[in-house]
Amino acid sequence: MPAKGPRIAKPVSRWLTVVGIGEDGVAGLGDEAKQRIAEAAVVFGGKRHLGLVSGLAKGEVRAWPSPFDAAMRDVLALAGKNVCVLASGDPFFHGVGVTLARKVKPDEMMVLPAPSSLSLAASRLGWALQDVETISLHGHSIDLIRPLLHAGARILALTSDGDAPAAIAGLLEELGFGPSRLTVLEVLGGPDEAHRTACADAFDLENINPLNVLALEIESTPDARILPLTVGLADHLFEHDGQITKREIRAITLSALAPRRGELLWDIGAGSGSIGIEWMLAHPSMRAIAVEADSERAARIHRNAAHCGVPGLVVIEGKAPKALAKLETPDAIFIGGGGSDAGVLEKAIKALRAGGRLVANAVTLEMEALLLGEHNKRGGDLTRIALSRASPVGSMQAWRPAMPVMQWSWVKP
Repeated sequence: MPAKGPRIAKPVSRWLTVVGIGEDGVAGLGDEAKQRIAEAAVVFGGKRHLGLVSGLAKGEVRAWPSPFDAAMRDVLALAGKNVCVLASGDPFFHGVGVTLARKVKPDEMMVLPAPSSLSLAASRLGWALQDVETISLHGHSIDLIRPLLHAGARILALTSDGDAPAAIAGLLEELGFGPSRLTVLEVLGGPDEAHRTACADAFDLENINPLNVLALEIESTPDARILPLTVGLADHLFEHDGQITKREIRAITLSALAPRRGELLWDIGAGSGSIGIEWMLAHPSMRAIAVEADSERAARIHRNAAHCGVPGLVVIEGKAPKALAKLETPDAIFIGGGGSDAGVLEKAIKALRAGGRLVANAVTLEMEALLLGEHNKRGGDLTRIALSRASPVGSMQAWRPAMPVMQWSWVKP
């Protein structure tokens, strides 16, 4: 009996074409892109994009609905027909291609990208794109730029509108980066392309086109608020009332929590929110939920998250364990304040996914007893952290010990 050969998948018709288009319109498109647009039964796009190809599209043209439908129902309803979607520049750089790829298999669509606006900006400025920090502030809080603000950094930012450059300049001046140079690149690739430059502390550019990319060359003053790249941010960078995991303990705690790309943390009894904030600073994909019973502290966590450049931190105001109900399954859990309630630890252990990490810190004898019992029952690692700081004693210095912390870290089987 002859051996069976490899199974060959049947070809799938590429019913969907995604065409990246620049501000130069049809003139900047290749022959294949022009043909795909002309032959499409339906062409989707923003009103501006559809206007750029008005003389080329022969089929029905449909502008995106407002508000935008991220489920792409109108496009998916035409599956199997000849459909074309227009996108700005590179459809897979913060573009509609990313949204479509969640709904349509790669072998069902053809993507014909154009240069992204950031590629165009880098080419105009002569910047090596691999050495530049890039960020999308389109539809997002400008606080997201805060972690990128280091002297000597070059940043390319996608903005939301013509008002954003001035708002970003104001933020830079407020944070001690007033000498930074900001270049606004408007309508890149189009006939009305323009470049204008001003320092953040003297920003006076007006009538900025909503289609702009902002290039930043960061310079700092001695008092600039710089967020270091390591864990264990200085305590003064957080607003707090004393309820904060101190810098050195925080660094050890985050090491034990071992953040991994795309994971979700529960920070129970969050206090100032410092653990969840530093967890999210580890990578843009990180997520955290801070659970805090005190309303003033919960409001403070919101402010700290914004001031540290992670405004997406979710704050749940409520008392654990009741406040933990219906929260998304976490990859890691930290228990700080309020953990002496056995019900909190029990609920946290139950909620944690298999392979997830739990770290709990104790400063009271009651909490130590609880963690010791869990260690005896479940295993894991126990660590005692004792720190001393130098402080004046008369005209001399002496060591003053801080309260020791017992830390239990455990991986759920």
